[in-house]
Amino acid sequence: MQKKLILLVLMGISAMQLSAQGKSMDDFIDRLMAKMTLDEKIGQLNLQVAGDITTGGNQNTQVEGLIAGGNMGGVFNLKGTDKIRALQEIAVKRSRMGIPLLIGMDVIHGYETIFPIPLAMSCSWNTAAVEQSARIAAKEASADGINWVYSPMVDISVDARWGRVAEGNGEDPYLGSEMARAYIRGYQGDLSHKDEVMACVKHYALYGAVEAGRDYNTVDMSHLRMYNQYFPPYLAAAQAGAGSFMSSFNLVDGEHATANHWLLTEVLRNQWHFNGFVVTDYGSIGEMTNHGFGNLKHNAALALNAGTDMDMCSQGFLNTLAQSAQDGTVDMQTIDRACRRILEAKYKLGLFADPYKYCDAKRRAKDIFTPENRLAARELAEQTFVLLKNNRQLLPLKKQGKIALIGPLANDRANIAGTWCVAYTPERYATIKESMERAVMGKAQVLYAQGCNLTRDPALQKAAEFGKSIPRGDDEQMKAEALRIAGEADVIVCAMGECADMSGESSSRATLEMPDVQRELLMELCKTGKPVVLLNFSGRPTVLTWEQEHLDAIMNVWFAGSEAGDAICDVLFGVKSPSGKLTMTFPQNIGQVPIYYNHLNTGRPVPEGAKEYRKYQSNYLEIRNDPLYPFGYGLSYTSFQYGDIMLQGRTASVTVTNTGDYDADEIVQLYIQDLVASISRPIKELKGFQRIHLNRGESTTVSFEITDDMLKFYNARLDHVWEPGDFKIMIGGNSRDVKNVTLHLE
Repeated sequence: MQKKLILLVLMGISAMQLSAQGKSMDDFIDRLMAKMTLDEKIGQLNLQVAGDITTGGNQNTQVEGLIAGGNMGGVFNLKGTDKIRALQEIAVKRSRMGIPLLIGMDVIHGYETIFPIPLAMSCSWNTAAVEQSARIAAKEASADGINWVYSPMVDISVDARWGRVAEGNGEDPYLGSEMARAYIRGYQGDLSHKDEVMACVKHYALYGAVEAGRDYNTVDMSHLRMYNQYFPPYLAAAQAGAGSFMSSFNLVDGEHATANHWLLTEVLRNQWHFNGFVVTDYGSIGEMTNHGFGNLKHNAALALNAGTDMDMCSQGFLNTLAQSAQDGTVDMQTIDRACRRILEAKYKLGLFADPYKYCDAKRRAKDIFTPENRLAARELAEQTFVLLKNNRQLLPLKKQGKIALIGPLANDRANIAGTWCVAYTPERYATIKESMERAVMGKAQVLYAQGCNLTRDPALQKAAEFGKSIPRGDDEQMKAEALRIAGEADVIVCAMGECADMSGESSSRATLEMPDVQRELLMELCKTGKPVVLLNFSGRPTVLTWEQEHLDAIMNVWFAGSEAGDAICDVLFGVKSPSGKLTMTFPQNIGQVPIYYNHLNTGRPVPEGAKEYRKYQSNYLEIRNDPLYPFGYGLSYTSFQYGDIMLQGRTASVTVTNTGDYDADEIVQLYIQDLVASISRPIKELKGFQRIHLNRGESTTVSFEITDDMLKFYNARLDHVWEPGDFKIMIGGNSRDVKNVTLHLE
């Protein structure tokens, strides 16, 4: 037997691998932990960054020493199977226990094939396509050595000032829950294959509700609002089998989320039955001191006892838990519990059976940035664009005459991919200019000018510097060139808005209008009398009130990923009809923020659409209450007519007809209002949607079954119930323009 074991080890099959293959997870981990020292158990709870992948990344010698000493459970943001295998070999061959590493990365909306930012993807309302995007991201990341991704972000946010809305699915808990499930299915599968990775749901919890939309800020809200509005996507992700959760930076009920026992244990584990592990966000335990909770040792013990299992980068667990165990601040059972959860994750990923499962160098050439992956990204991007205005049916553009393409984002290949593209390769992506020239080749002439810088505002300039792939020049000279080509053109297409780093983490904005010099150039272009199309780039809802009043056509293209150029041209020239619908409300004015469709009523409500100020009612002196563009809104190149709602028992049906000239997709949306309840309920809530395709002149009947789950809410005692009575059933193409009928249920 001993000779056979030696032979297998020489063949690259370790004793640990043989043990993992032959025993149940619990039995295997019991035996493994029985051999581990206290320091080795604590080591599994330590997660460190391994290198700067944006520059290729040199392996940190300190990290290597920690791995060899058994003091590291995982590393993150290291790119390439060669570098990752080298670290995995240190863990497996040089540490005493030979426990493999978790290898994490911020794979937020793709790896090298970049999909649109998550906020944009949610505007497709296509959960199958979003699931496919996560499946492709997992396939590419795993082909380069990654086995754990920090996605999806499922934070609900109703405040567009917060830059991280770019990473989420918008303001609605139902849609956010559906998207959360899709991401988990796509990333994880059943974790049995080499191209499946473990997901990490973030940020738990309530991070999207930071006060004033300022990143890392305080959060304070009632439990009623938590359970009814903010918790549902986290719960959906847990129910979908997410392998890990990431705690958030903010306070919850005055306690830090990373050390909040009610949040991490009572809700996440006891109520929702989550059985994976919880990792902190970057340096979160160390930052607790700034919140007034004491020193690192104290805070590390608080976090562990609350239910946090892994410490990202603060080294609070690594450097203080052994001492806390000695003085009784934490007990061995709590350390063992956290260690077991990390080891279980590694077992579920198959790392004990094969530590190099994700280190197959041959997969890079066949699985990353393939034609199939790029096509999927292009097709999904086309479904995310939201047509906001189309005066006199200017769009789709005809491929004829002279087209002036103007704007700082028109010939850039890096920013159009968006924020959080950690592993992207922008040198391989096409610009809008390049794609447009291909699209109209031989049929029209494209005249190009950058037109202006991103901004002259010093407050925004720092973010604009991250968009340094866009050349800086003299604004007056660039404007003169833009006006010259505009004068020659038949139509003007402007690629303008935010650069990638004007949204995302640490990119909160106090103003949401078009950056200064870009707005000034738009004004001058409008004066030419030529039709003007705005391709608005943004990672959040922006204020487009002036643009809505003065421009001929506006299409929000978000940041559409590596295939943005071709996807934009497909829709711009009518190869595809726009079908995206907003998942965050667009305000008329920054003063309306936070603004969201599913709000509670007031005792003195203003009728929807009221145009004049009304004294002693809930409205503003200067502007109307309603948004510029409501939740669920989005135009098409065709038009859709909705018939009256027909009720048959609990089934609500409506006939939808394509009354225009183009074949197109429509997103049919179901909203419900509980008219009388034990607590105040929102004026409407999304409870279902269907994406349908109709050829011109075609009709179809769309039906929704009104289930008990659609009617349930958390009451004042936090019981999940529905109450008999009257319900307003609303169906339409957005949250504002709906047909309605009343349904009585006993």
